[in-house]
Amino acid sequence: MTQADRSLFSPRQRIAAGALLAAVLSGCSLPAAMPGVERPVSSFTPNDFDRSSMYMRHIADTQQNTCEAARRALLSQGYLVQSANQELVVARKYYQPSPETHYTVEMRVVCTPETSPDAPRATAFASAVQDRYVVKKVNNSASLGVGGVGSVSLPFSATDDTLVKVGSETIGDAQFYASFFQLFERYVRLLPEPDRGVPRAVPLQEREAVAPGGR
Repeated sequence: MTQADRSLFSPRQRIAAGALLAAVLSGCSLPAAMPGVERPVSSFTPNDFDRSSMYMRHIADTQQNTCEAARRALLSQGYLVQSANQELVVARKYYQPSPETHYTVEMRVVCTPETSPDAPRATAFASAVQDRYVVKKVNNSASLGVGGVGSVSLPFSATDDTLVKVGSETIGDAQFYASFFQLFERYVRLLPEPDRGVPRAVPLQEREAVAPGGR
């Protein structure tokens, strides 16, 4: 490599090229981390289908009353309802655990009717998505349009804060959904759930029975 060729590359690039050449000549594999060399991104395949009923509950009431119970339960916890009807309730809640980090939780509850010869039955399916945002500073330079000349940049700039979305994930905490479905006891009656190792919503009568001074 001539002196002219060396001037075309930065010191970091020359180090990476030298290390890569040494690895090829020695027959060794590339190290786990090498400056200037990108590693292949590992694949991700979700495999979370199972028999658990974490996201659903059976309700001893009509489809309309089930979604109305979901709407009231979310309102009681400070969620802002975006839309609500007898089939679907969508609500959001905003969190700011630190000045630079913001979270948005969107809750969706789908209500479906069930066939029952004795009494009205329905099923509620709940799913929550958590979006994470961070504050980024953006520099905005000032400019002034002058007729016949064009745009003239001024010798000062301003810095604005903007929220940038950096992640999105479905909440998979069983206790989160168990606590949400417990609120249904204020408005509708939940049917018993089979024991599948998932926390279930404890009926209000059972909670009063085990509480101190309960009947």
